[in-house]
Amino acid sequence: MPGLDFYKTPESYSAPVAVPQTPVAQSNAAALTVTPSPESPLKPGVYYNARFDPKNFLEGPLSWDPATRLRQMLARPGIVVAPGICDGISARCALEAGFDCLYQSGAATTASRLGQPDLAIATLNDFVQSAQMVCGLSPTTPVIADADTGFGGTAMVARTVYQYVRAGVAAMHIEDQVQTKRCGHLMGKQVVSREEFVTRIRAAVIARDSIPGGSNFIIIGRTDSAQVLGMEEAITRLKLAADAGADVCFIEGVKTSELLTSTVKALAPKPVLVNVISGGLTPSFTCKEAEALGAKMIIFSLVSCVAAVHGIRAAMQSLKKTGTDFTSAQGMDPKAFFEVMGLQDVVSLDVRAGGSAFEIV
Repeated sequence: MPGLDFYKTPESYSAPVAVPQTPVAQSNAAALTVTPSPESPLKPGVYYNARFDPKNFLEGPLSWDPATRLRQMLARPGIVVAPGICDGISARCALEAGFDCLYQSGAATTASRLGQPDLAIATLNDFVQSAQMVCGLSPTTPVIADADTGFGGTAMVARTVYQYVRAGVAAMHIEDQVQTKRCGHLMGKQVVSREEFVTRIRAAVIARDSIPGGSNFIIIGRTDSAQVLGMEEAITRLKLAADAGADVCFIEGVKTSELLTSTVKALAPKPVLVNVISGGLTPSFTCKEAEALGAKMIIFSLVSCVAAVHGIRAAMQSLKKTGTDFTSAQGMDPKAFFEVMGLQDVVSLDVRAGGSAFEIV
């Protein structure tokens, strides 16, 4: 089966690995044949794909393909910062602020689309439909999307990968909670066995590698076991996930800077993602602090939807009390609002196409 050939056997330890001829590989001709480093020998059943070697993504301009671009960002200096977005408005605001990567939070998507808490209520269809919209706003901007538990067994994990890739998502994280999962910063979490977690990761990797033409889609292994079974077990699970092919490791709920530092050290050279939620289990690390501690990616899952609750709640209370929305509007008229939503892009497109529908707006 396509994808399975990247899980090496003892006989292939010293054999050069041929890189498939994808656009990225073609632009890095010198990396077409790679021999595993003796300092990092391959182990039986350990995933190895030379095409994804970070060295292949160090040079050249940033790609127009969002997954390739995210691999370039991971390979190069600096921490990748992805604010959590919950809908089109929050995505537009994040892009306007200058962020070059976005995070589609499962909790935020569930709240925004369904008005429900993050308790395994949203489905794959909910997440994919949201991703299609978000990725369509700025097709070159990498979007990292929550994939919860993969929404079922291995077939559903693979289906999730295929649908996310078609939607334009650059990366997804998949976790080891049971199917009736909850937000990683709530209490009472339960996790599946190590074996089931690794099976989920392997299914995602095989699905990615079976996409015709090759895909640079990034698989992020997330464990919620630290609060259930302890940090040692969490590290072990992520090492197993890395061996199964996870590109990035994500421990939910790292409670101290010391634990983050030790996590990064234990999982090196795999990049580590840290999730910051104000009032959650993880300290409110700044981007610079997280980078200094060794994290390569930082997401702020609820930054937009919590701000939305505060802002909308205040506007509604003001309207109820005063009978007008004048104060909450803060001088923003309809046209100014639509400017944030990309009004000029639509008007410009119409003009360039020879249209005159929006000569006056």
